[in-house]
Amino acid sequence: MNHEKLKQYAKLAVDVGLEIKEGDVVLINSPIAAAEFTREVVRAAYEAGAKDVEINWQDDAITRMRYENEPLSQFENFPEWRKMKMNDYGDRGCKALSISASDPDLLAGIDSDKIIAAQRAGSEALKNYRDKMMRDENSWCVLSVPTPAWAKKIFPEKSEEEAVASLWELIFKATRMDEQDPVAAWNDHLNTLGEKTKALQELDLAEVHYETAKGTDLTVKLPEGHLWVSGLSKNKKGEIFVPNLPTEEVFSMPDKYGVNGVLHSTKPLVYGGQLIDDFTLEFKEGRVENYSAKTGEKALSELFSVDEGARYLGEIALVPHRSPISDTGVTFFNTLFDENASCHFAFGEAYPTNLEGGEHLSKEELEERHVNTSLVHEDFMVGDETLNITGTTKSGEKVAIFKNGAWAI
Repeated sequence: MNHEKLKQYAKLAVDVGLEIKEGDVVLINSPIAAAEFTREVVRAAYEAGAKDVEINWQDDAITRMRYENEPLSQFENFPEWRKMKMNDYGDRGCKALSISASDPDLLAGIDSDKIIAAQRAGSEALKNYRDKMMRDENSWCVLSVPTPAWAKKIFPEKSEEEAVASLWELIFKATRMDEQDPVAAWNDHLNTLGEKTKALQELDLAEVHYETAKGTDLTVKLPEGHLWVSGLSKNKKGEIFVPNLPTEEVFSMPDKYGVNGVLHSTKPLVYGGQLIDDFTLEFKEGRVENYSAKTGEKALSELFSVDEGARYLGEIALVPHRSPISDTGVTFFNTLFDENASCHFAFGEAYPTNLEGGEHLSKEELEERHVNTSLVHEDFMVGDETLNITGTTKSGEKVAIFKNGAWAI
């Protein structure tokens, strides 16, 4: 990898993703395979004025060994020191960067009880920290760099070195790093997403109806006071940040109890190091009542068993079928990329910021407004070139939102 290009990518994370300023506290979650890039992010963060940069390192090989050798009880109890550390950084207003680059098959064949226990224990222990991110109190950003296992999953026919190089090329295309001025390109792109957000908000929709050639036939009610949001966010200080690099979505929340019909997935979902693919969901009054999957049905069951909220939807996101990511023709086996190549929903927790004043409401108040709460938030893809979405306004007017996978507004 060209070192100068790596520095530019790190600067994109610092300047666009988190917009780090003088005196900021920064927390980075990174796999050790991304150490070279992470060092460049740290250097760029200090140059931008950060006063404290902390790294949480992860290693896929050691994670796998833990699951293979440690007893279930180890996964049922989240370490208190880790909880204290994360909550401390959250309380100090840290700007958090997560580098998403795990092996998609990392936990294949692992005891599902351990995976469920780890997911539940971690979500409960870090609820305070997680809430700050979900409510945009703190700035946060997720991006990716290639790792050998992930790259080989996408390009199994290539050597490890060639696969990593090919994945770098795709990531740079998806994140507009191949543009002459990536920061300017991102500003233009975010302005375009903002225009779509404004157009959707002005429609004042009551519900949307999804149809695809695969058999999706789903009606989604939208709650009173819902807000459409694009890839640009503001923290509680009013500072701008971009949660996902890349991002192509405009998203809101569904009415927790207002989802009915059948929904078919269009891309694989990686959950807890396990692959779930070609799955069908049947919703009744918001809840997944029946489901099946050709690959990973057991993993889908694990997801739904975390808590009751995992069976309800927390996000509705619109992404055109034609985008820099979709146009690669590649399935990334990484939600950050695949969700930005396709319209998607999310199981579980809704973003309170998708409701007027929602970031100030308690869990009980959110429930009263039909906003879903859960320990999980897992995006899954449902869009393709055949997707049609028709909106119904509060006045009863029918409006085409998507036609054949493309924006119609």
